[in-house]
Amino acid sequence: MAKSGERPPRENASKQLRSELRRLMLAITDDDDVRCEIFNEAFKTLVALKEMKFNGGNDKPQQHRQVPEHFLCPISSKIMRDPVVLSSGQEWLNSGNLTCPQTQKALSNTTLIPNNLVRGMIGEWCCEHVNTIPRHEFHEEGLITRSERYVFIKLVEKISYSSVTEQREAARELRLLTKHNRSFRALICEYPDAIARLLSVLSVPELSEDNEVQEDIVTAILNLSINDGNKKIVGKNPLVIPFLIEALETGTMETRSNSAAALFTLSAVDSNKSMIGELGAMRPLLDLLEHGSMTAKKDAASAIFSLCTTVENRVMAVREGAVALVLKNIMDQCLVDESLAILAMLSSNQEAAEELRMSVGVPCLLKVIKANSCPRNEENAVVALFSICMNDRTKLLEVGEEENLSGAISQLAQNGTSRARRKAYGILEKLRRAMYITH
Repeated sequence: MAKSGERPPRENASKQLRSELRRLMLAITDDDDVRCEIFNEAFKTLVALKEMKFNGGNDKPQQHRQVPEHFLCPISSKIMRDPVVLSSGQEWLNSGNLTCPQTQKALSNTTLIPNNLVRGMIGEWCCEHVNTIPRHEFHEEGLITRSERYVFIKLVEKISYSSVTEQREAARELRLLTKHNRSFRALICEYPDAIARLLSVLSVPELSEDNEVQEDIVTAILNLSINDGNKKIVGKNPLVIPFLIEALETGTMETRSNSAAALFTLSAVDSNKSMIGELGAMRPLLDLLEHGSMTAKKDAASAIFSLCTTVENRVMAVREGAVALVLKNIMDQCLVDESLAILAMLSSNQEAAEELRMSVGVPCLLKVIKANSCPRNEENAVVALFSICMNDRTKLLEVGEEENLSGAISQLAQNGTSRARRKAYGILEKLRRAMYITH
């Protein structure tokens, strides 16, 4: 306790911060040639004062404020990635500068020597405090340092061998690190067994039914699959795609949305496309497209479209009811762009064209073309309409009757995208041969 008449340590610290902030603000307002560093100091002081005031009575600022000063780059004030030593004894990054960052004097020797001791210390500190390091401390250059590799390895080990609480925390941290730092996403190429270790968390009884853990793992896989080099590695793991499909069926809405997004990114690889379809992803994706949140519907639509670039998956989608669903979306003015793109893709399938012919496909597609609102939507609509007209004279004549009234197909044959013009011209040629109208 503080002695009688003395201020408590917390009050003294707060008073000092307020005094320092006043001094800095006076320097900013009174000096016409104020240095940029003064603004930075004022901001840091203000943040420290805020943390002291709102940190629940804790005297110390939050833990990420306690990064050891000798771990910080003297230029960027961020945690150093590859510390080196100069002849001046200062740690410095090889950024083309020929002066000491602190003394501003010219360097007599610019040879950079890796400081392995400091790098190791930074790695150990980052691993211990990985939950509290501010996100801006992680860079986006994509260069993998030893410190990052050290943190990654320790985090994967923590996921595999720690207590349930630590495993839960590690899964969440891996999700965050792979979101904010492309270096951590790239590291999976070096440690492909990290995927199996991450999924092993789900074999722990206390975690297998934890929705938050499931969401963290799904999202970490999504983040990892963004890296082009990871798509094959992640997709080849026999546990990943079945896990994503299960999450697509049983997870929270955000988990289902992220699972669909992960399947979309993985489907960029043809071998993954086939596997995703064969393992049964189409039905839950269509269910999400029908019943999900708007974000989830968009993720599902993207995955369905990508998967349907293969013939086998188009067949699956049609048999699972995709045509009726996307037609309904178009008529309800819900995800019209995405639904038309899927419909155009599916229309090359004979069963899909037949289903369109037997349903409200023709009036729905003609309405889109006549609306003349979006060139891409007009293109996708006339592609699907072309597939209907090529094999059904009755529907062709129905289109011809509408063409006599509006001339929408003729306008599209002149003013649409190159693909739309080809398909519109094909319909008009078919009509001419049917001797129904003359152009």
